[in-house]
Amino acid sequence: MNDIARRLEGCFAAVFPHLSPEQIRAARIESVPAWDSTSSVTLLAIVGEEFGISLDLDSLEELSSFDGIHAYLMNHIGND
Repeated sequence: MNDIARRLEGCFAAVFPHLSPEQIRAARIESVPAWDSTSSVTLLAIVGEEFGISLDLDSLEELSSFDGIHAYLMNHIGND
């Protein structure tokens, strides 16, 4: 697991503390009952702060899973 994925796991854990690391890595908006619009905004704010970027809210569909957010970060900040 790369540094971006580890840091992203921490962001997810802050918003969804009940999820295990395995559940976090498999998380999708459809599979996490607590993942609603409020937690989406909170998660994206935490991710933005952690990585020092502004996430493009026009890409919300892309940002609706751990894998999607990870791919977005890889494309926008590179591979640590």
